[in-house]
Amino acid sequence: MKIGIVGATGYGGLELIRFLHNHPEVEQMDLFTSSEEGVIFSSKFGHLLNIHDVPLQKIDYETLMNYDVVFTSTPSGVTSKLLPPLVGKGPRIIDLSGDYRLKNLQDYEKWYKKEPAPQEIVDKSVYGLTEWNEKNIKEAELIANPGCYPTAVLLSILPLIKEDLIDPSFLVVDAKSGVSGAGNKPTKMTHFSETNENFSIYKINEHQHIPEIEQAIEMFANVKTSITFNTHLVPMTRGILATSYAPVKDGVTTKDLTDCLQETYKHHQFVRVISDANTIGTSRVKGSNYCDVFAKVDERTNRATIVSVIDNLVKGAAGQAIQNMNVQFGLPQTTGLDVVPLFI
Repeated sequence: MKIGIVGATGYGGLELIRFLHNHPEVEQMDLFTSSEEGVIFSSKFGHLLNIHDVPLQKIDYETLMNYDVVFTSTPSGVTSKLLPPLVGKGPRIIDLSGDYRLKNLQDYEKWYKKEPAPQEIVDKSVYGLTEWNEKNIKEAELIANPGCYPTAVLLSILPLIKEDLIDPSFLVVDAKSGVSGAGNKPTKMTHFSETNENFSIYKINEHQHIPEIEQAIEMFANVKTSITFNTHLVPMTRGILATSYAPVKDGVTTKDLTDCLQETYKHHQFVRVISDANTIGTSRVKGSNYCDVFAKVDERTNRATIVSVIDNLVKGAAGQAIQNMNVQFGLPQTTGLDVVPLFI
């Protein structure tokens, strides 16, 4: 396959390059830029010296139409204008930004505070939560790759909501992320002096992933609900740990939750159901496309505690994007992604 990547200089783009470099079906990979045409990519990122010594190319629609897949890994608000002329014109498009996730354009304007993409293009987009939307992903011209937080949260709670084991009307999600989730453009919040030895909350009740999670719950579990969702910044580079709390239905036990998760994901290699809470953590999935999930009922309060961990740059971005590409081309989902987590 011939692959084009727009936005390769971001962390998500770098992870796309890392995995696609060893993908057995990729024979050509070109990188596109809006501002650094001609710059040798490895001169910007020394870890790619003698590995990807290619010049960045100017974004050109006629050129992009000749690729099998175009990945776009740009800040939100860019692909809403960039992609409409390209959709349906040749390549499969997998967008890692948030511009095509929300079907309601008013929601997009409210939560992202940007001008949305045209409604007819948004309507064509397919939400790329691979384990839950494989059939539609296979035929999609445009995939809206899920956000990192929604991926972690949804993979852990969707089976339990769909099987009516927990009550989503009282769902509270407490999520923590490493600093790479904020992208590679420095800000006051991500400055080393502000982040190091500091644990902070941000976007209280205002995170743009709230409507995405609610939309997906309705889409896949046929339940309309409002959630409490808050995010925290942890002084580490990679990883998300999301802890969700919800009342359980009468008589539901820890075994019921675990059995439901295991049954749902028994044919999905990248979701691992963990039985021992002491073995779940971000270091167990670092650098990999795995999502580990754990659930336990507190019999005293009759509430469930549901935990999931992912690498935000892999399963939460580039890895899931490649997993979706594999689905589109009839390849095993693990193709190019079957790597052991770094752990140490």
